[in-house]
Amino acid sequence: MSGPPPTTGDPVFPLQEALRRLSRPIEFASRDRYAHVSSVRDLGPYVCRQVVEALAAGPHALSVEVNLLALRTLFEGFEQTVDVEYRRGCLERARKLLRQLRDAAGFHPTSDRSGDRTITPPADQDASLWEQPIQYVKGVGPKRAAMLTRLGIGSLEDLLWTLPWRYEDRTRVTRTNQLTPGSRAMISGIVRGSRLKTIPRRRISILEVSVEDAAGAALAIFFNQPYLEEQLTIGTLILLSGRVATGSRGEMLPWKDPSSTTRPTPKLEVEEYEILHDEGEPLVHLGRLVPIYHETRGWSSRQMRALMSAVLASQGGRVMDVLPDGLRRRQKFPMLADALQAIHRPEAGPALDALNRAATPAHRRLAFEELFLLELALAHRHETVVRGTKPHRIEASPGMRHHLRALLPFQLTGAQERVIDEVVRDMTSTHPMNRLIQGDVGSGKTVVAVHALAIACASGLQAVLMAPTELLAEQHYQNVAPLCQQLGLTTLLLTGKERGALKGERVSRIADGTAQVIVGTHAVLQHSVRFAHLGLAVIDEQHKFGVLQRKMLVEKGYQPDVLIMTATPIPRTLAMTVYGDLDVSVIDVLPPGRRPVQTVAYPMSQRRKGYHLVVDELRAGRQAYIVYPLVEESEKVDLEAAEMAYRRLQQEELAPFRVGLVHGRLKAEERARIMTEFRAGHLDVLVATTVIEVGVDVPNATVMVIEHAERFGLAQLHQLRGRVGRGAQQSYCVLIDSSMKGQGAWSKEPGVPIPSQQRRDVLLRSTDGFVIAEEDLRIRGPGEMFGTRQSGLPEFRAANLIRDAALLEVARKEAFALYREDPGLTRAEHRALRETVQRRWQSKLVLGEIS
Repeated sequence: MSGPPPTTGDPVFPLQEALRRLSRPIEFASRDRYAHVSSVRDLGPYVCRQVVEALAAGPHALSVEVNLLALRTLFEGFEQTVDVEYRRGCLERARKLLRQLRDAAGFHPTSDRSGDRTITPPADQDASLWEQPIQYVKGVGPKRAAMLTRLGIGSLEDLLWTLPWRYEDRTRVTRTNQLTPGSRAMISGIVRGSRLKTIPRRRISILEVSVEDAAGAALAIFFNQPYLEEQLTIGTLILLSGRVATGSRGEMLPWKDPSSTTRPTPKLEVEEYEILHDEGEPLVHLGRLVPIYHETRGWSSRQMRALMSAVLASQGGRVMDVLPDGLRRRQKFPMLADALQAIHRPEAGPALDALNRAATPAHRRLAFEELFLLELALAHRHETVVRGTKPHRIEASPGMRHHLRALLPFQLTGAQERVIDEVVRDMTSTHPMNRLIQGDVGSGKTVVAVHALAIACASGLQAVLMAPTELLAEQHYQNVAPLCQQLGLTTLLLTGKERGALKGERVSRIADGTAQVIVGTHAVLQHSVRFAHLGLAVIDEQHKFGVLQRKMLVEKGYQPDVLIMTATPIPRTLAMTVYGDLDVSVIDVLPPGRRPVQTVAYPMSQRRKGYHLVVDELRAGRQAYIVYPLVEESEKVDLEAAEMAYRRLQQEELAPFRVGLVHGRLKAEERARIMTEFRAGHLDVLVATTVIEVGVDVPNATVMVIEHAERFGLAQLHQLRGRVGRGAQQSYCVLIDSSMKGQGAWSKEPGVPIPSQQRRDVLLRSTDGFVIAEEDLRIRGPGEMFGTRQSGLPEFRAANLIRDAALLEVARKEAFALYREDPGLTRAEHRALRETVQRRWQSKLVLGEIS
């Protein structure tokens, strides 16, 4: 070749030296408007040789290899072309490729490269952008919008907040001569030819595409994508990912000269592909850390990536950042636009593991914003309640409290005394009480409720105690009524079984105020039930009521105090979301003399061992429960199982003893009669479904057998176990689990981490309801624990209550501090923040009115 000789300077990097060798002749040929192009001889072979040497000196980044291959393609036919304009076009494109290669090699580092570019939202952020219907986003339309709706995407905001559920590293390119049959690989190269084959009978098309890289060639196989034949023309740069077909190294490319190579050609069954362009357009599906999205019929993760990339390119800089600047800087959060870009278009910086764990700064920013907005809504709800004023005044007489304590056959624990003081302080204030009492089974929440009922009625008001089942309501009435009568208070029970004149008489007593303490079920919510002056609403086992049901009860009074009780301990993270607007009290000490319940588990094949324990306890004069599952979807089958077990136990294992059966389909009178007999000791064994989950208190019952324990949730198992151990004697809980394998009782040693075994492990390790609740949250997740329909548990796109527990604490602190500083978010700088809170939570703020 004539012309400028190659440089011989000391190379700092092999790629830099190769670029110097390439640049000199190309730049020389391009001088003076390409006037010297004809004076440089053998430019094509020289460039191709230098590119091959540069590729061999690798490995290089994917973008470098792609641009080097593109450069070689430009000059392969350069000498055979006499068209001056064509040669000039090749040189112009070659100079662009060289500039990109020099940037990649570090010749001219620049802050505005596509890989490092940071999107900074302009000052005129568009608040209405978020609410743009997804149908009108470019590239969507009505048909695709219907598909996206199935993924919960109805607006542009929904789209950008639909985060990948995992990521894949698609940056590692394998040379064609290193492809291993049976493995998965990614290759890049230039299309050298294609052939389309069809099998009409099977309605299958196979497109075979020859792809060549610096090391050789491979045959890319596309199934049922015949349209790609027109796109993958000769000379097209392409990136491919898929599985290397086994036994594929014996076939030569049919359009190649067999004498040109002796190496068999591997086949790659393509799963993902991306056509590469000379203009340096960013990769979307391959050659990078690729986000994987949830799919629905007709809409794939690939389509989502393409849409997301286009939306970020056109609208990414206009998204509105609502976090206050001071807060964002204090927590070191990126701008929202940058965070969205980093999540949907991650560069090579973040580790794949950090992306898949949602542990990047971008993920943390989005999770915080979700939690912060929720806590702001709860702060608004809390402040609204606090600022409200009760139309009545409640006085707590020390003499009444002393009288009530004297009536109790036991001494209150320190935890009960503390919670009663908190309740009294709330009730005697001028603002409505909105308090949640958490306490494990048997911790004594009902006694606290009785104090609240007595305080309200002593001030001339009515009080209602609502329970989710007739059994629990009747249990409460039997415990509350004697105490209230000794305090001079009239007590009334209202459930669904009352009819006709009896119901009318009780409703009249509630309406005229002669009934002071009303204990009931959902029946108290009926429109016909009106209160004379309701001042206190106590809701027990609140998670079994719907949000609107609880709201209806509160609306029967005017600014009544609200006391919510639950024997299902709630993890702190859930309490700060579901009940974040409530003041929370915890009874964390059991009454003295209670022994922890010992729990054992047996496989179904050894259930008789569990019943030996039952017989031993019965012979010692104790009582027992035998519990069978009852699931709504199979209620009839389960009921038959319980009835069959009842008959079998009477004839076999428990034949010498008195056995009773209770379930939800029994008439209330019959169920009450059986429970009364069991409580009085006239029955030794009670076979039951889950109607005994809460509210049943029989101190002489010391053993419980739970059949098919694998069908119960962890919290439900703990609730059932709480029916025993309510006296001074040692009590036992026996889990019969049909999912267990092997011999003998299941031990505390760690085993296979299947959910049922994890539940057993937790129950065997702990009797602390709060520890069990945290484990239940970890095992099942918040949605499974509570369900969004009844509890109002918020649905998050970025946040996770288990992973982001610490972040939730920070979000709550920041939200409540901001709301105290600017109640109502009325300042101009908080206008966008207020609108965002209203948009996301306005329809759900009813949760805050009572829970």
